Amino acid sequence: MKNEVLGYEWQNVRKELFTAEEIAASDLRVALIGELVKARQEKGITQKQLEELSGVKQPVIARIENGTSVPKISTILRVLAPLGKTLAVVPLEK
Repeated sequence: MKNEVLGYEWQNVRKELFTAEEIAASDLRVALIGELVKARQEKGITQKQLEELSGVKQPVIARIENGTSVPKISTILRVLAPLGKTLAVVPLEK
């Protein structure tokens, strides 16, 4: 019950602190990071192995995965390619 209350409160605070655009951008970053981590784990490879495959240093991969950096699109593409993934431009859901 307490977590439900905290979650509800955070949603309210979030809407007060951030614009709809900022929330959408944050949600998109979280989704992208989640998909990257999921793809790496599904391939059964470590961050170090992904470094070897992509040429992107393991500490950079770690910062991308934990959300503490905002990488260039070119870096994301280099990390995704060995995972058999890429980015796509698609219409936003309404």
